[in-house]
Amino acid sequence: MVRVQLPGGEEKTYPNDRIAVSEVIESLGGSWRKQAVAAQYGGITVDLHMDLEGEGEFRILLDKDVESLDVLRHSASHILAYAVLELFPDAKLAIGPPIEDGFYYDFDVEKPFTPEDLEKIEAKMNELLKSQLDFKRDTWDKAKAIEFFNAKNQGYKIELIEELEDENVGIYRVGEFTDLCAGPHLENTKKIKNFKVLHAAGAYWRGDSRKPMLQRIYATAFFKQKDLKAYLDRMAEAEKRDHRKLGKALDLYDVRDEAGGGLVFWYPKGALIRESIERYLKNEYIRRGYELVLTPHIARSELWHTSGHYDYYAENMYNLDVEGHEFILKPMNCPGHILIYKRRLYSYRDLPVRFAEMGTVYRKELSGTLHGLLRVRGFTQDDAHIFCTPEQLDDEVDRNLEFALDVLAAHGFEEYKIELSVRDPNKQAKYAGSVEEWDMAEAALERAIERNKLDFKRMSGEAVFYGPKIDIKVIDAIGRPWQLSTIQFDFNLPKRFNVTYVAQDGERKQVFMVHRALLGSVERFVGILTEHYAGAFPLWLAPVQCVVLPVTGAFAEYAAEVRDKLTAAGLRAEIDARDEKIGYKVREAELQKVPFMLVVGQREAESGSVAVRERSEGDKGSRDLDEFIRETVDAAVPNR
Repeated sequence: MVRVQLPGGEEKTYPNDRIAVSEVIESLGGSWRKQAVAAQYGGITVDLHMDLEGEGEFRILLDKDVESLDVLRHSASHILAYAVLELFPDAKLAIGPPIEDGFYYDFDVEKPFTPEDLEKIEAKMNELLKSQLDFKRDTWDKAKAIEFFNAKNQGYKIELIEELEDENVGIYRVGEFTDLCAGPHLENTKKIKNFKVLHAAGAYWRGDSRKPMLQRIYATAFFKQKDLKAYLDRMAEAEKRDHRKLGKALDLYDVRDEAGGGLVFWYPKGALIRESIERYLKNEYIRRGYELVLTPHIARSELWHTSGHYDYYAENMYNLDVEGHEFILKPMNCPGHILIYKRRLYSYRDLPVRFAEMGTVYRKELSGTLHGLLRVRGFTQDDAHIFCTPEQLDDEVDRNLEFALDVLAAHGFEEYKIELSVRDPNKQAKYAGSVEEWDMAEAALERAIERNKLDFKRMSGEAVFYGPKIDIKVIDAIGRPWQLSTIQFDFNLPKRFNVTYVAQDGERKQVFMVHRALLGSVERFVGILTEHYAGAFPLWLAPVQCVVLPVTGAFAEYAAEVRDKLTAAGLRAEIDARDEKIGYKVREAELQKVPFMLVVGQREAESGSVAVRERSEGDKGSRDLDEFIRETVDAAVPNR
């Protein structure tokens, strides 16, 4: 018997051990069968080919539901692979999942795909879709599946099949194309209308540089043409804002092949941006009751055995041999802060203790996953750990949430989404910490969000094993979400390191530890900021805030006086004294996205003034130099 709970609370029972999703939808009457893209059963997305068993909540997915996009895109990825095999019969198929904004499929081909190849592939997809092909699902035993893909010379599929624990595997067919797949998929290809093949890139099989380099074709698909157009317009804007291109054009930072992937070189201007951010944060740390600490970049492996990282994170850590002893390049700062806390015995009267560090860490990321500043191997976290009593939890979470939102606002982020990740209450055994501790921590996080009158999404079962957390995702200037701030409880490390305090009753008790990162990593944050502002940083972050432009060489001496006054007032200023026309120098400064261009000639030299051009507003007219300096110094501070 299958028992289905419908969204309105109605319950339907079907007198079989299993029933097809399509039959359940048909039994509901109306136009549901025609509108349905897929369904959810027990929280899992299923397609119309699948059977339901047991009992669970049932929801029909329509094209307006966000979960339906994955079904559409997963189906489109099969059409992409179908088209590639039609044009390149010797291509070896790897995997083709939906991703956040589209989908991809990986291929092993003799030579990389060209832009012309991608145009042909898209045309072939359109040709195949004219037939409005049905997707058909089947289940094969592993031996049959291996025999089939072996005959097709599809070694990657065989590797995937051999690793599966089940003796039966999912197979989907569409037209003449057959693929190993668990689904879900559309019932028919007629909904695949609005799609675009985007670009190709190299990608190692399973992200491992020791394995073959494949060709990954990226594409996207939407139910509506207007949504596809909006996405393509946004991607065109994102291309202009790519931090890797802007980093080179503005001479800010780069990753040098001579040193290795994932290691960032900060050029003078980029270093100034980074220093401005770090100086602002450190001032805020001190103002808000934090103590600044510094911990070593390497530590004996025993420390990481105690923390548990050696057992569960070893593949992501760099190992060093120092005089026969194993040392680890630190992948995180938490154990170091705990050692500093444990240097003395704290009383409840001393708590909370708040340690903050701009701590550089190193993680062994696979080369295929590296991406400019957004995914690197060495990066600096704005890490802090708060050690407190249970009674102090609410206040500390409030303080951290307020701090996070203030920091994001200071850098120009006003729109964000908040997620509260909590445990799965049915699987308490997999989590560190007691039920009472989890109840207390989750309640403290939720109360802080509600007190600040913030909307949030509760993510049941999404907490990591060592504690619940708040994640803040900012929305950038072109509508993209970025995960930045995290406020995270940790019930694991205090137990492993026996981190205690003397309570009011004189007994030693385990301290509560809150991990907090506001930017995540400085590298990634600067990359996101670069794209958010398209390189035109706000005045307080701009590496060059003013450039002085003498009309001719005759006014170079006055230009130097202006530059020196600006610098003495704390502004970052340069002179462009090249023997070029003033229009050319203005354009160059605009391309470098300098906030203020100060043109000086005979009139300015005689009156002690400057002719001001503002980056965003153009000619602002003549200004007294001292007045300009006063106003600009006042403006060159982060907003709180």
